[in-house]
Parts: sequence; structure tokens; C-alpha cells
Amino acid sequence: APASGAPSAAHCGDDAKAICATPSAPPSATHSVTASEPHSTPPSARTRLRRLPDRGHYDAATIAAIVDAAPFCTVAFHWDGAVHALPTAHWREGEHLYIHGAKASRMLKALSAGEACVTVALIDGLVFARSAFHHSMNYRSVAIYGRFEAVEAAAEKERSLRAFIERLAPGRWDTLRPVTAKELNATTVLRLPLAEASAKLRSGGAKDDAEDMSWPVWAGVVPLHTLRGTPQTEPDSVLRSAPAALAGTSEVAGAALVAGNADGARR
Repeated sequence: APASGAPSAAHCGDDAKAICATPSAPPSATHSVTASEPHSTPPSARTRLRRLPDRGHYDAATIAAIVDAAPFCTVAFHWDGAVHALPTAHWREGEHLYIHGAKASRMLKALSAGEACVTVALIDGLVFARSAFHHSMNYRSVAIYGRFEAVEAAAEKERSLRAFIERLAPGRWDTLRPVTAKELNATTVLRLPLAEASAKLRSGGAKDDAEDMSWPVWAGVVPLHTLRGTPQTEPDSVLRSAPAALAGTSEVAGAALVAGNADGARR
């Protein structure tokens, strides 16, 4: 069984909400809403948290920051009599989450025809308690419900794909060989409104029972981070040195991190 409070498939189950990762200062400290970002909306029946509701966040700033910090999402959908959940890279522009793929993609065809649930999960730490029951994880997560729509116009599709590349490596698009009409035609770009979404976060240390506090075992948090490593140049690359923006130990998505409540919530 998973550690109590750890990320689980309940994202689309009884909880009908997000369940995954978090750090340690208020979201507003690292992310603020602008006119181009989604507006906060009240939770729906599908996004309202029922399990540990005090960990829930429905404001646009928190949701956008978690989506921006994650390098990929998981898309759940129904197709040909079965339920599927597949990982894919994503990016956000304003009030929408975007994904892309080949025009022949089964998933993209299914998403154009029905509802979907998209989840984003980041694990920020392993929480070691004095009992197995109270072990947990620090996490940030988002669940988004709705229906994708296709970006049809070639100019808009190219602009969206540019935003995707710039998310990974700012300034790179202008250095690349220009995209062709054939490539644009072979690529499907879909977007999902962030209007029906919620976030769930946990931070802080172990929440042990009072009678266990004197038990002689180590308790604490082991932080987890996903960082960029040293670039590995292709043998036939004309340029031998990687751009400075690609090097270093920055967070993979390159986005500001959102932090949860410093004291966390029980399990």
C-alpha cells in the first residue's frame, strides 16, 4: 500500500482532484497572476477535494505555477472501450494547457472527441516518520478536467510550438532552421482550458502520534530535485559548446516553483 498521504491514482477516483508534490513558502512568493494567466474559479464537483481538503488550492496562481514547473503531464481519456493514461510533454499559455503530437496519434484523435483528465505531479521530498503508517511525501499536484480543442490556423500553431521550445530553452527558436509547412501540417496541437482545475500540496515534516515521539528511530525529510545535468554535444554538431541557458543545475522546466504551506498538513 502507498505511504499515507502519498500521490496515488485517486486523482481521478473518489477524491476527484490533484494529489502529488510541494516545497516551503507561499505561492505568491514565486508566482503572480497577470492578465495573460487563468482566472481563479470556484471548485467544481469534480475538482473539490474531499480527502484532506485543507491541502487544496483553487487559485489560478498556484495551479499555473505547478503546471509551469512540471516537464510533463499524464493525460487520461476513454478510447475504443478502454481507459488510457499516457504521459506527454506540455506547456501553458495564459488560460490553457497545450500538448502536441503526430496527426495520426490515437491519443490526440481521442482527445478531440471526448472529455479528458490531465494530471501533473511533482515529488519534492520523502517524509520519514517514526511509524510506517505516518511515512509520507511532500508534493505538488494539479488535476484538470475538460475537453481539448485543436489549434487549427498554421500561424497560431507555429506560435504555440514556439512557446513550447522557448519554455525548454529561452531564445532557442530563433536559432533553429525555420519550421516548414509540411512539418506544421503533420503536427497536431491541442489545448485544454484551465477553468476546471485544482491543486493539492503537502509540505513540512513528519506528523507522528504523540506516543511515538520518543521512539529511537531517525525522523525527517529527504528533499528530492530534478535538475539539468551537463549537456552532451552530438558528435556531428556544428557548434561544439552548448548555450549557457542549457547548462547548469536549474530545474528541468526552468519555471518558478510554487511552495505549499510551510507547516504542511497531517499525512
